Amino acid sequence: MRWIKLTCVAVVFLQAGFASAQGIGSSTTDPIFDMPTDKVTTRWYTAENKDAEKGAGGQANFGRKGSPNIYIKPGETAVLADINGSGTIRRMWFVLFKPYVKGLRGLRLQMFWDGAEEPAVDVPFGDFMGQSHAALTSFENVFFSSPEGRSFNCFVPMPFKTGARIQIINESDEPNYIFYEINTTLGDTHSENMLYFHSHWRRENPTTMRKDFTILPRIEGRGRFLGCHLGVIQNPATSHFWWGEGEYKVYMDGDTDFPTLCGTGTEDLIGAGYGQGKFDHLYQGNPYLSVEGDPQGAPDGTIFFKNRHGYYRFHVPDPLYFYEDLRVEIQVMGGGSYGDFLRAMDNDPNLKLMKTGAPGVYWTREELEKLDPKVQTTVERIDDHFATTYWYMDKPTNNLPELAPYEERIKGL
Repeated sequence: MRWIKLTCVAVVFLQAGFASAQGIGSSTTDPIFDMPTDKVTTRWYTAENKDAEKGAGGQANFGRKGSPNIYIKPGETAVLADINGSGTIRRMWFVLFKPYVKGLRGLRLQMFWDGAEEPAVDVPFGDFMGQSHAALTSFENVFFSSPEGRSFNCFVPMPFKTGARIQIINESDEPNYIFYEINTTLGDTHSENMLYFHSHWRRENPTTMRKDFTILPRIEGRGRFLGCHLGVIQNPATSHFWWGEGEYKVYMDGDTDFPTLCGTGTEDLIGAGYGQGKFDHLYQGNPYLSVEGDPQGAPDGTIFFKNRHGYYRFHVPDPLYFYEDLRVEIQVMGGGSYGDFLRAMDNDPNLKLMKTGAPGVYWTREELEKLDPKVQTTVERIDDHFATTYWYMDKPTNNLPELAPYEERIKGL
């Protein structure tokens, strides 16, 4: 009997979390079994009904699956949904014929709200969908999933008042086929407090010693930060010791030199500890791990010697609101033993390892040789970091730069 009671409590918490996530940006909190008071209609934008017109789907090839996908040439723009009036994007599903680096980083996904000339979303397709290294892996979280590492699903609600346009630009040198389904409700009545969905991608390759990696540059406005999907490719010279000691920092509403919100370590950000193995939970995870190029492997096959990580954190049960401005960063900092540092210097005699703390102070070989090689400490690092961020804001455009060129996005992948 006691087991049954505990199970019921767990189900209640899971349902509450799901409802909270689905309610983000939605115009209604009605139960799932209630009809809306307005005449809200359901429409699917697909290759079989590109304009989502009533009674017009599946007509090609005498109605026998004549248009399951679209073909997109290099340099071409494909408009997947062009909507007039109010509504909400409820779900998006995609499959690519060529889901490789050129497709995942070369296809540029853009979303425009309420007639804006500038996109609120301007990101590499694969990174937006949670595949941060342009390499497919299966995972599931509250907003995105890839059930078997072959498809792409997005469940973030995206409201609009007067119109929406979703398009993909092929900036690679290869054509592709896109299967897609954009599920919407049209005619939704949104309140004055409705926020617009935004997403941004950036990369620093390499980062700068003792300079925090900017996950999200400063944005101005009022809104809610949903979270981020992050990726790191370790510097080969220092890939045999831990890379993720950096603290997550959120500067909000006038913060300058120091943030209001500050975490305690990279793996701590995603709810793990002492390294981060492969997992995909509802609000946090590390679904991508690679051992390519590692000088050695961890005995347990999990954490410290993987040189590529893809990880995420979503602030759903812990909402992150801002009222004036927001900037998000993470320190590029690692940890290892004094013996690890000596081995790194053996591999690269020109390597300089900066101490954490006062700037500009470096470890010397003579100093390290006098210390216990098993003792652990932190150290500044230079690695390759990239981030996709997701947030809601009170305006349909943001002040961020446009997406980095294709060549920069695919370098080193």
